[in-house]
Amino acid sequence: MANREPINAQSIQGRGCCCIEVGSRWGCEQVCSGMRGGERIRYQSMMSRFLNVLRSWLVMVSIIAMGNTLQSFRDHSFLSEKLYTGKPSLVNGLQARTFGIWTLLSSVIRCSCAIDIRNKTLYHITLLTFLLALGHFLSEVFVYGTAAPTIGVLAPLMVASFSILGMLIGLQYLDMDAVSQNKKKN
Repeated sequence: MANREPINAQSIQGRGCCCIEVGSRWGCEQVCSGMRGGERIRYQSMMSRFLNVLRSWLVMVSIIAMGNTLQSFRDHSFLSEKLYTGKPSLVNGLQARTFGIWTLLSSVIRCSCAIDIRNKTLYHITLLTFLLALGHFLSEVFVYGTAAPTIGVLAPLMVASFSILGMLIGLQYLDMDAVSQNKKKN
């Protein structure tokens, strides 16, 4: 990493590394980690497939959230029976509709991200929706005591956790893809 001089096509001739797309030896070490041309293509193909799986996951989570939204508007006892079982008396129609709108907004953001997964701003906002959901349910269980660790609460905690993990992995590919796209534009 001490040698950070720019790389040109002659200095990497025959190496088959993706450094030519990155533009510096440090960037090459950072992004490619010594990958050869074939390895890089396989890696990009794998990450492209990963992003497609992530897109499908986001659509599925979005559709389920829309169902939860409808359920929250239809009957607020759904929340007191499935989620907020620690203090079900605190659940009322207003709280259920507020939860429904919050869930609908998260659903729309996640579906939008699935459609345009390479939009980094939207990607970060989507990641934030999962972080907020995780924080909300953890605080309701461990801080406020309004929810108990039942399957109704563990399911959204697991979805949020897996989604955060998947989106953090996908973010690495988007960063590499952004560097590659930026170099192609120049």
